[in-house]
Amino acid sequence: MRTIANATVAFLPVVLFLLVLVLMDSFKLARPRSIAIAIGWGVIAAAVSGFAQTFVEPLVGLAPIGAHQLVGPFTEATAKAALIVYLIARRRIGFPVDAAQLGFAVGTGFALLENLEYLRVLSASFVLWCVRGFGTAMLHGATTAVFAMLAHTAAERHRDRYFRTFVPGWIAAVAMHAAYNLVPVSPLATTAMLLFVLPLVVLWVFQRSEQATRDWVGAGLDLDLMLLETFSSDTLAYTRFGTYLQELRQRFPGSVVADMLCLLRVELELSIQAKALLIARDAGVMMAPHPDAQSAAAEVRFLESSIGTTGLLALHPVHVTSHRDDWHRYLLTGSDATGRWNWLWRFLRGSTR
Repeated sequence: MRTIANATVAFLPVVLFLLVLVLMDSFKLARPRSIAIAIGWGVIAAAVSGFAQTFVEPLVGLAPIGAHQLVGPFTEATAKAALIVYLIARRRIGFPVDAAQLGFAVGTGFALLENLEYLRVLSASFVLWCVRGFGTAMLHGATTAVFAMLAHTAAERHRDRYFRTFVPGWIAAVAMHAAYNLVPVSPLATTAMLLFVLPLVVLWVFQRSEQATRDWVGAGLDLDLMLLETFSSDTLAYTRFGTYLQELRQRFPGSVVADMLCLLRVELELSIQAKALLIARDAGVMMAPHPDAQSAAAEVRFLESSIGTTGLLALHPVHVTSHRDDWHRYLLTGSDATGRWNWLWRFLRGSTR
């Protein structure tokens, strides 16, 4: 019975909080499969960071406990952040809401393996497992969720500038973890503070992000519908879009300009489908994507290839949708919309800026 009680308080709080975040998301942005993968990555990150610490800690020149407290925040934050970096770089995360869910899921997986290992090797009191379950486990989930939300917010402001995108959130996660390890306060007091502060911060940001998502979806759908109507009417030539496309005829062949117009229309149609899908989910209706979404996403990739890099750059001033175009396609098709290696090229190029 004692073992069952210890395991319960070691695992249950962080799992329940993750479930709360998932249930609170009325848009159901993070798929169950993505959350399961994030939890699995957290387990892998715990094993990888533990392995790395065995090599790094002896180099610090401190006692084992002190070296672990100092090195742990760096190696653990880095290992946990790796999946979030990958997902943001590939445009698989659309809003801070799903960033928080996936970040907390990574931290949950990390805490599960770490606490499982402690349960295996330690015969400790019930109070210690309360500290592990309500304190350390919640810390792993909350710090990774904070990193994910900060990184995603920065990614919206600094597209393809990955140093600015990921480093501030990583520093915040490391600082929070290091403060938990090094501040000279009793473990129970620290756990009580964590249990009160971190979940409130995560929930507050989560709710604000969801409201911002709801506002963006509603206003964005109205704008997209108005633009699509303009692109389908005879008045397009008298708008700034039509004027700019006419100017592009002097620089590009007519066939390329026609592809540009087609690309703008298809991206608008995909954006409208994605927003409609989110509005339906917010209303409690789990609507399947339109069957033509796969072919539309393939058409976008073909048109982008046909237009070329120079043409896409020239088209940027009249881009009618948003930086979430790749995420729209991923939401509607579940497939990689950026190409197998394009995301890596963008990551490497952005990290050098």
